[in-house]
Amino acid sequence: MIGQAGKTALVIGGGPAGLMAAEALAAAGLTVTVADSKPTVGRKFLMAGKSGLNLTKDEKDAVFLTAYGDRAPKLRAALENFGPAEMQDWATDLGQALFTGTSGRVFPVAMKASPLLRAWVQRLAGQGVTFRTRWRWTGWDNGMTFATPEGAQVLTPDVAVLACGGASWARLGSDGAWAGWVGPVAPFAPANVGLDIAWSAHMTPLFGQPVKAVTLRAGGLSSRGEAVISARGLEGGGLYPLTPALRADARLYLDLAPDLTLDALRTRLDRARPGDSTANRLRKAGLDAVKVALVLECARPLPADLAVLLKSLPVPHRGLRPMDEAISTAGGLRFDALNDGLMLRDRPGVFAAGEMLDWEAPTGGYLLTACMATGLWAGRHAAEFALRSVAPRALRSD
Repeated sequence: MIGQAGKTALVIGGGPAGLMAAEALAAAGLTVTVADSKPTVGRKFLMAGKSGLNLTKDEKDAVFLTAYGDRAPKLRAALENFGPAEMQDWATDLGQALFTGTSGRVFPVAMKASPLLRAWVQRLAGQGVTFRTRWRWTGWDNGMTFATPEGAQVLTPDVAVLACGGASWARLGSDGAWAGWVGPVAPFAPANVGLDIAWSAHMTPLFGQPVKAVTLRAGGLSSRGEAVISARGLEGGGLYPLTPALRADARLYLDLAPDLTLDALRTRLDRARPGDSTANRLRKAGLDAVKVALVLECARPLPADLAVLLKSLPVPHRGLRPMDEAISTAGGLRFDALNDGLMLRDRPGVFAAGEMLDWEAPTGGYLLTACMATGLWAGRHAAEFALRSVAPRALRSD
């Protein structure tokens, strides 16, 4: 069936970027098919929502953009078109009540991704979007080729949007297999991932415990938040903004008392009685059991001036955890292979969006917002491209 515009569109990837592109294409009157390699769409979206779906962060656009580092100029237009305010309006339009936490992070009241995804897919189906699941894109051969349960298929749409994800969480569909056939790709690297630390046996009782109210620093980057001690090392939202520096082998330092000055911390430490153990001195200075254990684990022998140590505790590590443990990846399709509308320069009519592009951002709503913003941007520009061309093509299998 051909839509009102008489043009066909194919979206490869049923994650947030792909679904947003599909919505933009359908709104323009194109006949839209979404192809995804998994049995259902939005699997990584659902996984992200298991611990509470952080949709975005309620910040001014200029502040929000800083989360994308040197890729902010490349993402600016898409994020100014669809930023934190638009993300909240979008979720509300799908019937989801929202709340904003004290940190500015925005969540659905339901704290789950499934109601939002279900409502979204239903709305897309009502707009005429067709879903083809278990369709794995395998490249180009006189069209876009797929391995499907019905055998090999070739589609020749008027326009296509690639939203294939990065190269983390391969079990959910983001395996980076597309990198060999789309153009120049910056090497993939883990982002938003834990740190590999060889703890001694003394740390075993603390596995799963949070390190709260700390400032983490590495290579000129800093983050106020918390992390979790695990059998494999250290992980968590407070650590993730530092992964670009940690990926370059920067040292990690923790300020265990970020709300105290150096002099105030010295005063607290001086309250200890003669004969107090180091652990007791640290506890009397306000450190909890987890922070005390970290000091004793990471700083032997202890220096005379403990206050200086507590404001900048070095944490030895062996680098980042493997990429398939990462929430997201750095690297991907280079922006210089795309025009301002996110169309591949070497393949007119083919656009790209989401995590498959060469950018990264910390968790906290930044990842999801940029995925959806670039999906909408690519979808709208793909629709404009299709409607400018003259001869429509049926979305057919050859």
